[in-house]
Amino acid sequence: MTFKLIVKHAFLVLVLAIAAGSSTALGQTQVRQLSLPEAIAISKAQSPDALNAKLTFTKSYWEFRNFKAANLPALGFTATLPNITQNITPYLNPDGSQSYVSSKYISAQANLALTQKIGITGGTIAVNSYLSGVHNVNSDNPLPFLTYPVNIELTQPIFTYNPYRWDRKIKPLGYSLAKRRYLEEVEQICITTTNFFFTLLQAQVEKKIAMTNLANYDTNYRIYQGRYRLGKIAENDLLQMELNFLKAQAAVENADLALDNAQFRFKSYLRIQDSVRILLLPPDDIAFFKIDPIKAVILANDNSATPLDVKKQLLEAASAVNYAKLNGRFDAQVHALIGLQQSGPTVPDAYINPLDQRQISVGLTIPIVDWGVAHGQIKIAESQQEFARNTAEQQIIDFQRNVYLKVIEFNMQQNQVRFAAKSDTVARKSYEMINGRYLIGKINSILELNNAQIERDNSEKNYYATLQTFWRTYYELRKMTLFDFLKNEPLPFDLRDFK
Repeated sequence: MTFKLIVKHAFLVLVLAIAAGSSTALGQTQVRQLSLPEAIAISKAQSPDALNAKLTFTKSYWEFRNFKAANLPALGFTATLPNITQNITPYLNPDGSQSYVSSKYISAQANLALTQKIGITGGTIAVNSYLSGVHNVNSDNPLPFLTYPVNIELTQPIFTYNPYRWDRKIKPLGYSLAKRRYLEEVEQICITTTNFFFTLLQAQVEKKIAMTNLANYDTNYRIYQGRYRLGKIAENDLLQMELNFLKAQAAVENADLALDNAQFRFKSYLRIQDSVRILLLPPDDIAFFKIDPIKAVILANDNSATPLDVKKQLLEAASAVNYAKLNGRFDAQVHALIGLQQSGPTVPDAYINPLDQRQISVGLTIPIVDWGVAHGQIKIAESQQEFARNTAEQQIIDFQRNVYLKVIEFNMQQNQVRFAAKSDTVARKSYEMINGRYLIGKINSILELNNAQIERDNSEKNYYATLQTFWRTYYELRKMTLFDFLKNEPLPFDLRDFK
């Protein structure tokens, strides 16, 4: 009997036992069969972890979109329409005396500005068009207007920390990191679903085993009662068989409780809200293959979030050192403006024959004595950077080692599954042979029968536990490398899923 046929035979028994026993006991006639790939597809679509992963990445996506938008030219309009001011102000008379006069002004202003950050230098350039007017209510003079039809304004810090330059390096890296972390979260969902799947599958197997043992012990107990009445066995043997029968009844009740609990947790994680009983299909269609550990390490370095996160940490540490070296030191800022300006009694007049406008200023900040504060800040940042380097180096070493060992474990699991399947077959045949001989009286030792039954049950449970380890290791390896080894391609990422 081949490996696949063994599994299908065991599953057939499982279907009959669960469908006939558990569903009837609970008054449920509907049974929904579910495979591991189907369970994973459901959990990827609607499990709590899937929803949280999507929300987390969506936040990162819009943060990156905002960063990109903030570095594009911005067009803005500001206006004060109107500004009414009424107050009493002192007035110096020609004779030197002072008097107070009441004044009331109505002013209005508007400015249209196109601004652009200069990421390389950290400066800002703006193109403005400005119009303002002021009217004295107590005067008959016409409203004077002041215009700047167009001017170009540059503000450029010198010798200062440039956050824009570092953001242009770190923000795109953070966005790529968010995509990789999302893919890792999806693979973690596969791992979690696999664990819930096999927990429920094991509970179904335990229920099937408990029901099978109960039926066997019920038959054997009836046979023992007949033999005891005929005087062929001692009362002690009958009592021992009765004890086994009672234990089998208790085992069925415990298996029922464990099955209900596993069923609830499985459906809760997949957010399946109907009352249909779930019957799992063992994942027997296994395409065994070997993975080259060196190739897996290379793929992990290229695709995984860990190396990218390490690179981001090193950039952030370098940014902190650059900030410590430049902040609070000798700073300068150049402000330059060139354009046109004019004034007039009317708005059209204020735009006729505009005059040149020029302005340039240089601001300086020079620390004289800071008692070593700046030097201390530099040393702190450099120490943190060195710590980050050492931590990053160890992170990469540990990560690569873990990937390598995980591949070795995965390659070993293939033989482990085969061994467990073969052991299950042998243990089942051995029990059937011993139980058959026991029923016809060729074996009188209850201990031998009990040992055979325990070995059969343990072998079957060990097979499913080994199968769980195989699939969990497979998805753990996918999470580490973000690579689909069956399709021989990186795990896909489709941004349309978030729009």
